[in-house]
Amino acid sequence: METQKRIIIVGAGFAGLTLAEDLENTGYEVYLIDRNNYHQFQPLLYQVATARLEPASISFPLRKVFQRSKNVKIRIADVLSVEADKKCLKTSIGDFSYDYLVLAYGCRTNYFGNKDLEHCAFPMKSVPEAIQLRNRILQTFEDAVITKSPEELQYILNFVIVGGGPTGVELAGALAEMKKNILPKDYPDKDFSKLTVYLLEGSPNVLNAMSDDSKKASRKYLEQLGVIVKTGTVVENYDGRTVRLKNGETIEAKNVIWAAGVTGNQIEGIPETAITRGNRLIVNRFNEIENLKDVFAIGDIAYMTTPKYVNGHPQLAAVANEQAKVLAKNFKLLAKNKPLKEYEYHDKGSMATIGKRKAVVDLPSFSFQGRFAWFTWMFVHLMLILSVKNKLTIFVNWAFSYFSNDSTLRVLIKPVTKKVDN
Repeated sequence: METQKRIIIVGAGFAGLTLAEDLENTGYEVYLIDRNNYHQFQPLLYQVATARLEPASISFPLRKVFQRSKNVKIRIADVLSVEADKKCLKTSIGDFSYDYLVLAYGCRTNYFGNKDLEHCAFPMKSVPEAIQLRNRILQTFEDAVITKSPEELQYILNFVIVGGGPTGVELAGALAEMKKNILPKDYPDKDFSKLTVYLLEGSPNVLNAMSDDSKKASRKYLEQLGVIVKTGTVVENYDGRTVRLKNGETIEAKNVIWAAGVTGNQIEGIPETAITRGNRLIVNRFNEIENLKDVFAIGDIAYMTTPKYVNGHPQLAAVANEQAKVLAKNFKLLAKNKPLKEYEYHDKGSMATIGKRKAVVDLPSFSFQGRFAWFTWMFVHLMLILSVKNKLTIFVNWAFSYFSNDSTLRVLIKPVTKKVDN
């Protein structure tokens, strides 16, 4: 009897989870390895950070997803290295042999080598980071209540968001709406008019990858909400109090949120010749890593050049999901000794929301902005949520927020540490 071939997938983001789901109940033995026991829906992390959604609404236990699977096994571990010549993956819980290895471990926040920024600025790439930021934001409001010095109050109430992509734009809009709709109700004894949200972007526009109409509309919406938008502006340093810009300007701010770029996570055993800018892994049209047989990369970490995308595909969830689906089909073709299919991205468009009834949507043939774009954004994101229960939870929260301009989730839960002697 032929031994069942084993596929190991590293990372349970969009790409890894989709691949595992598409290989469910096939002839392969599939191991899905991640350091967390859940999949996180990253596009809505900013809503956790601004207390609009609870973390559980956008987090899905992996074992729950694969409860009925006969061949997908979940392992929670840190991946240490790959020994491609031995077809062995080394992890914190032991070594795993494989027939095919798929790296889908995504990217992390890129501070461009600046240690001060890494130490002092807040990232928002994971659920724990979003919870940490939520606590920080809520604690900042509490600190503002008891601050007497006008100069210190302005320092406390300055929020600087670095990076004008979808994450930065959506977070800036959410904070501006908190200032307008939430804080006057929560703190009737405090004037929060000094709360200032800065959005700094190094390129000429916010949402620079979108259409001209969407760039203009998103900036207009942000400025209508009171956000100070500075484009063509590069942050040089931040020491925990003062943001220094390359043009010589400074901003005193207690809270700096870094959303200015990502870089690939790294793993030992991948040859340097297979790594390109942004620490992405060079793959061929079948997502196989250059010069590594039977080792694949999909999602944000993969760098594939095609005639349509000579500089690689955009790091989007849609690309990750498509690559995973094509690779799953190819694994099924491999099992039948049939020719594999090359991957090419079919652009479905992009979108971002700035605030209530303020969003921008770019489709391949046209773009639109405003109220209809906002409802489109909500519908698409709601449909992408995994479970029916989570869809309903998010819908109820959004509906309540829409009609009340409020939420009930502003709970400041501080972490505790306890030493346990084993």
